[in-house]
Amino acid sequence: MRLPPAIVAKTEEVLREILRFTSPADVTLSRFFKDNPRFGGRERGVIAEAVYAVLRNKSFFTDFAGHGNTPSMRKLALLGLAETVGIDSIGGLSDDETDFLTRIKEVDRNLLPGPIRANLPQWLFDKLVAQFGEQEAFELAAVLNTPAPLDLRVNSIKAERDDVIAQLAQAPIVAEPMPFAPLGLRVQKKPALQNLPLFKEGAIEVQDEGSQVLAQIVGARRGEMVVDFCAGAGGKTLALGALMRNTGRLYAFDVSEKRLTKLKPRMARSGLSNVHPVVIAHERDAKVKRLAGKIDRVLVDAPCSGLGTLRRNPDVKWRQQPGAIAEMQEKQASILDAASRLVKNGGRLVYATCSLLNEENDFIVDGFLAKHDDFELVPMRQVLAEQKIALEMDDYLKLLPHKHQTDGFFAAVLQRKALVKPAKVVAADDADADAAAADVRAE
Repeated sequence: MRLPPAIVAKTEEVLREILRFTSPADVTLSRFFKDNPRFGGRERGVIAEAVYAVLRNKSFFTDFAGHGNTPSMRKLALLGLAETVGIDSIGGLSDDETDFLTRIKEVDRNLLPGPIRANLPQWLFDKLVAQFGEQEAFELAAVLNTPAPLDLRVNSIKAERDDVIAQLAQAPIVAEPMPFAPLGLRVQKKPALQNLPLFKEGAIEVQDEGSQVLAQIVGARRGEMVVDFCAGAGGKTLALGALMRNTGRLYAFDVSEKRLTKLKPRMARSGLSNVHPVVIAHERDAKVKRLAGKIDRVLVDAPCSGLGTLRRNPDVKWRQQPGAIAEMQEKQASILDAASRLVKNGGRLVYATCSLLNEENDFIVDGFLAKHDDFELVPMRQVLAEQKIALEMDDYLKLLPHKHQTDGFFAAVLQRKALVKPAKVVAADDADADAAAADVRAE
């Protein structure tokens, strides 16, 4: 069945807006579909995938779309649709357009200049080559330019993984256990999940396997006090709450009330009652200071470039600017420093990003350790062994799409060196922690 010409026109229309890069592509697409409610699920899916195909292949497509008599934006739309559904499925093509798309399809991309072949801006291509070497940079880029799989996390408060697999099969949806995340499932294709009873009842959440592994290495236990310092919409918060078996206290801090608002319906579905969302003004908010030295485990999933998520958000590589990385580094170091003050003696601090760049990862941790001799690095191989996760790592967690089939993630586990205290002082500390927690919840 051929796509009607209207689909080409609408793809061109939304693409024109998205390539201005004034807002994230998913936000622009969502607004566009609300303004065009007559499109069914299939049409929305085709347009969205065509847009993302253009974003993934922008360097390559743009290099060829500027030639000839057809307006370049229409050519980009046609290239995106051809990548998504094939040339023969596009209706209303002229002979010239069919010839054009056929010629592009036959181009050997291996013969193109590096950044065009990798479909990366020059600055990012150069950074990846410097960090990984040219061959691995191309391997990484090739996977970054493909769509991400759909990963689920089974909510252990409400379901068992094998039972979820069986129930999904009745839908019918094929789901397979993932190799690293003990509660993870990878779903074939991308079915609509929001109407499934499993989703509505909170038995499953959409979450990349790498994100699930990150929550796992925090090592949160029953009855502990834990802080998710940059909680956002709360995917890792919910995973931590389940690992704590709905006991203890889990604080979800974020500077964005809007992001935390998105966590509330997810909390309601999850069945968790140990999660306490808290809006903070900045990393040194008084609500943070009241918990200083009282927290068993702190996760800092720091704001970053987001370059590890390019399979899901390919517009990021075009919206992100190299100068922003230095600004990110300052913010990351400041947040990590502030979050470290929460950690009790013997407690753990996990610093993480979804970035691929050493500047946002190793360098931040190295700088922190140089200034905080009361913390020490816990080698990631030790942490993974504790959590029984079958991954080979050295000091840090470094998940890469082309090696691990996850989003790109970095994490380091830092531990505040334990001090020996008299028993009565420890008891006083516990009482202080209870009082501080009550103050934070009351605000």
